[in-house]
Amino acid sequence: MIKPLKPPRRAAVAVPLLAAALLALSGCGESPPQTAEPAGQAPEPAKPPPEQKEDKLSLHWMIAIPSSGPSLPTGGKDFIKKAIEDKFKVDIKLDYMPMGDMYTSKLNELLASDNAPDLFHADGSKSYGYIVDGDAADLSYYVTPQNMPNYFKWVTQDELRRYQVHHTFKRAPVPFSKAYYGAYYVRKDWIDALNRKDPALNLKVPTNYDEMIAVMKAFTFGDPDGNGKNDTYGYTTTGSGMAIPNDMPQWFKNGLTPGFFIDEVNRFVDSGTNKRTAKVLDDIRDMMNMKIIDPDWFKNKAGENISKVQQGKVGIFFSNVRDIAFDHSNGSVQKKMREMTGGENVAFEAFHIAGDIPVAYAPLPGIPFLIGAKTSEAKARRTIEILDYLASPEGWLLANVGKENVHYKKEGNRITLIPEAIQKDIVANGHFTEVWGSAFSYKVKDPSPIGLELVDPRETEHDRAILRLFKSLKLYELGTNVAPPPGLDIGAYRKEMRAMHVKTLFEDQNSAKWPVYMAELLEAHKGKAIFETYAQQMTNALGRKITFSPD
Repeated sequence: MIKPLKPPRRAAVAVPLLAAALLALSGCGESPPQTAEPAGQAPEPAKPPPEQKEDKLSLHWMIAIPSSGPSLPTGGKDFIKKAIEDKFKVDIKLDYMPMGDMYTSKLNELLASDNAPDLFHADGSKSYGYIVDGDAADLSYYVTPQNMPNYFKWVTQDELRRYQVHHTFKRAPVPFSKAYYGAYYVRKDWIDALNRKDPALNLKVPTNYDEMIAVMKAFTFGDPDGNGKNDTYGYTTTGSGMAIPNDMPQWFKNGLTPGFFIDEVNRFVDSGTNKRTAKVLDDIRDMMNMKIIDPDWFKNKAGENISKVQQGKVGIFFSNVRDIAFDHSNGSVQKKMREMTGGENVAFEAFHIAGDIPVAYAPLPGIPFLIGAKTSEAKARRTIEILDYLASPEGWLLANVGKENVHYKKEGNRITLIPEAIQKDIVANGHFTEVWGSAFSYKVKDPSPIGLELVDPRETEHDRAILRLFKSLKLYELGTNVAPPPGLDIGAYRKEMRAMHVKTLFEDQNSAKWPVYMAELLEAHKGKAIFETYAQQMTNALGRKITFSPD
């Protein structure tokens, strides 16, 4: 029999606030402190006896969703909630919001009160604090192949083992997408219009940095929308007033995979703490002096760059969203612009300038789920049972697509969407599959791990071309989520690093002082110790020697 869980003794620990991961030059593979050796896998106990669902349970979950737009419907329209509650004899109170400081603040309030959630997502870096503070239950009894056979089709034993921190098994990754969807998008209709106006320009969808700069110049000074005004720019991005974004093309121009990477001679390179970082910052300064980038890029917050694109003010942007420019997807910038302007010629084409440079590391586990330390054994078991159902073909389709023969048709493993019904019942009611789908398949759009093939009849050759580009991009293997040594804080380090980037770009006339700044980062702010620990963790995971180099 499983003994009831008891909250571990609380220990004081500082949990620093981190900046938005998309803007910081820190990879999603970075985790909170742990020892250099990856945590061992928790011993697998005997399978507990099946729970008797005689009593209806009230569950409280708090989950992260990708954006602030989706919401749960009222008036009995949430058929997903009803199906889950009826099947598992539960009432679920579901709190949800995008991961960020507001999410963390709300979660901290709940954990400090008598209303701690039974299940909660957490910022990956902050989950360590919840574990050390005693807010999370031991998952050894629950997250096993016997109890969660569907879950282990999404997450491997090695991925689960490498995800642990502090040699405890108190967090596990929410099933995550193993595909990479990052790309630049350019207004192909603007390129065509400018070429018609002046064939000598010979503009094309960029394949390298110089071609991208040429298109940005033409978009800024060539009146691509033909309104007779000087009111467009080549590129926009988001700095949130604190960071040099990873999507700045100058990273690729200088042979640096944004964030960090392992190079061809097995050196671990942190792109933001490298000798070549100086050249990246100088090249960004040169681009700014050309006045071909949105002048508000540094102040832009998440979403404001996309708003400017949709307003027709900018011709190139970067996104990690798979269908951001599909012809008919509900969240497509291209679709929205066509609807807003009535301009059927609006066309975005995906491209990248990385060439042979890996654009990122192969995706690793991201958001963790934790069971509250105060959660009763019955509620923990029921929660785990529901989660594994959501990881199954039936549950994944319910949470992410809808009802069979209403929102999709199933022929064997082939799932064909019924877009009209999805729009009417789901999208028009808050797009609530984005909420329930995030509970246990965060941002996952490909159900192939559970043997399903998803077919959208609206998909066009334009959309398939974007998908082919994603598959053509090179990724490198990081092998494991990495973490700094005990007592060192990657969030504090990244904050200092970003501040020195900003100082070099906006205050100094050039990057001549960067070697001094970099030495301070590596020594005074312990970057060298952090990155050498990272390299050792990668060595352990990959089975070959990885060494840190700032050169």
